[in-house]
Amino acid sequence: MELLKVDSLRKCFTVNKPFRGHAGMLKAVDGVSFSIDQDRVLALVGESGCGKSTVARLILRLLDPTSGSVLFKGRDIFALDRNSMKVFRKSVQIIFQDPFASLNPRRTVYETISEPLIIHKLAPRPKMKDTVAEIIGKVGLSPEIMNRYPHEFSGGQRQRICIARALAVSPEIIVADEPLSALDVSIQAQIINLLIDLKKSTRISFLFISHDLRVVHYISDMVGVMYLGRIVEYAKTEDIFEKPFHPYTEVLLASAPKISQIEGKAVHAAPLKGEIPSPINIPSGCPFHPRCPKRFDPCDKIVPELKESQGRLVSCHLWNTYS
Repeated sequence: MELLKVDSLRKCFTVNKPFRGHAGMLKAVDGVSFSIDQDRVLALVGESGCGKSTVARLILRLLDPTSGSVLFKGRDIFALDRNSMKVFRKSVQIIFQDPFASLNPRRTVYETISEPLIIHKLAPRPKMKDTVAEIIGKVGLSPEIMNRYPHEFSGGQRQRICIARALAVSPEIIVADEPLSALDVSIQAQIINLLIDLKKSTRISFLFISHDLRVVHYISDMVGVMYLGRIVEYAKTEDIFEKPFHPYTEVLLASAPKISQIEGKAVHAAPLKGEIPSPINIPSGCPFHPRCPKRFDPCDKIVPELKESQGRLVSCHLWNTYS
């Protein structure tokens, strides 16, 4: 069942140029479309600044779009009234990148996790402590921590508390915005395994935002590759990693560290040439063409559409016909 459908989503910000220059328009998200089914994980990947986190905030209605729609179970979230919005907030939760910044330092674990239960009236007061203890037990924490504060925990423990807070209201979708990037590598493996176990036991769907392709390969069912606010390739995870179509996807996968079987060292492919163009001044034609090793005649003139090609969506003239 399709839970979430994003259709032609756009978000532009007005940016004032220095020295009394004219205001520019920053295209953070430019026509993004995808859907998330029940019990599925969609990953959005791409370089920093490509618009992944802005998409997450639009989906959660933390930002209003310039245009486009986000449908949750067929209803446009930007047209919901106050009561319907409360139901939506309960159904779609977020795990932020920095677990320390996303926790109130003046609230205990008990206060943090019981708050959504009180707001949505999900547990009676006499049973609140038992309910909170059950929730934190699901993320591998002991009930003895309930009266402690965020600064008393490690990064991995704080992220578990954030996950517990998201789980408290039994959501249908969790938006995980770079949930591992602030953690040590050893802790990352624990958190990703926790998320996978929770998905299996609760059938929650995830929008998983990350730049770590190894984690994306491990956890996701579908992958959307973003570049300068657009999805340039959208396919099943195994298809993406087995044979990427878009040149940008190829370079991303080739740039991921690999373990050398001979020397036991992490090695990288040659990095992308050139700088990422400014989202205020996106190049004509294909946005990736100034850095693309496979560019040819139409790439700097015609913007490639995101079209189906061999069972996936790809925005590239190498795979799409053009006029």
